[in-house]
Amino acid sequence: MSRNHEPVTSLVQEPASQVPREVVPLSGEHRAAPVSEERAAGMMTVSSKLRFLLMQQLRGTTQLYGNVSLRSLSSSAQEALKRAPEVSSDHNYESIQVTSAQKHVLHVQLSRPEKRNAMNRAFWRELVECFQKISEDSDCRAVVISGAGKMFTSGIDIIDMASLLQPPGDDVARMAWYLRDLISKYQKTFTVIEKCPKPVIAAIHGGCVGAGVDLISACDIRYCAQDAFFQVKEVDIGLAADVGTLQRLPKVIGNQSLVNELTFTARKMMADEALDSGLVSRVFPDKDVMLNAAFALAAEISSKSPVAVQGSKINLIYSRDHSVDESLDYMATWNMSMLQTQDIIKSVQAAMEKKDTKSVTFSKL
Repeated sequence: MSRNHEPVTSLVQEPASQVPREVVPLSGEHRAAPVSEERAAGMMTVSSKLRFLLMQQLRGTTQLYGNVSLRSLSSSAQEALKRAPEVSSDHNYESIQVTSAQKHVLHVQLSRPEKRNAMNRAFWRELVECFQKISEDSDCRAVVISGAGKMFTSGIDIIDMASLLQPPGDDVARMAWYLRDLISKYQKTFTVIEKCPKPVIAAIHGGCVGAGVDLISACDIRYCAQDAFFQVKEVDIGLAADVGTLQRLPKVIGNQSLVNELTFTARKMMADEALDSGLVSRVFPDKDVMLNAAFALAAEISSKSPVAVQGSKINLIYSRDHSVDESLDYMATWNMSMLQTQDIIKSVQAAMEKKDTKSVTFSKL
């Protein structure tokens, strides 16, 4: 368990400080509006300092950012969690509950604990609506998704869904067309998580069975409690997993042999094996500690520039599905506009002035 309590190294932290619009942080090619000669002289000095600072950082000769221990992250999360979570007025659902966990962080909770959070008809519709709203919510910068009760999810609610899986009529072509449309709709339920530009952290405890694996495979980061287990269960009910596991899990784990074994046998993968395989990035002693860490991580992410974070997610997913050359070309096209953000100027200037990195205030995106 010693692996589970290693310090968490913070990503490059963007501190806050306003810099005049005309400062050119990277090169003279990225110029803003014309300025007076007096201001131009001052700007050249600041620009030179920014370049020097960035070069020092790239060479590793300047330590701008320290490490943040898991303990300090968890304590900050605990402070936030002392406040009663507020149910989001924009989200009203049967199968899930959405609360504002802390500033810029939403908590999406599978909320059918009496049914082990089995995914009923309402769930497949509501999760799509939920994440479409989150994608457009400029206040939200990170999401934690978890399960209420004793487990994350037991997968599809077979009893509730049984009638949907019986196509009407007796014409094979029409029945096949109906099923293809149904499967495509259910695939979208998890694809919408992947396409959401806000990072999504899955916090898993107890069982994560069947469609639960499809769900977490579409998330960006996965934490779990020591009691968690994962099961690609579909072969035990006579079908191949069809809403994302077979497509995403091999890329998440990077071990085709292991994915094949889990898929063909439906055996349980316990928390320690999930950590070793790369399915999850951290394991915690229990659900409460895990949730504290997940919310702390979300808070850390939400303190960064949303331009940088959301652009990073989009390009990571694009790179996963394209060649290196294609991905580099896409990245160049992306950043030819994104490099002009004021967030870079704020971040580097604040670091130069040795200001608290948490004091930065980034505009909504």
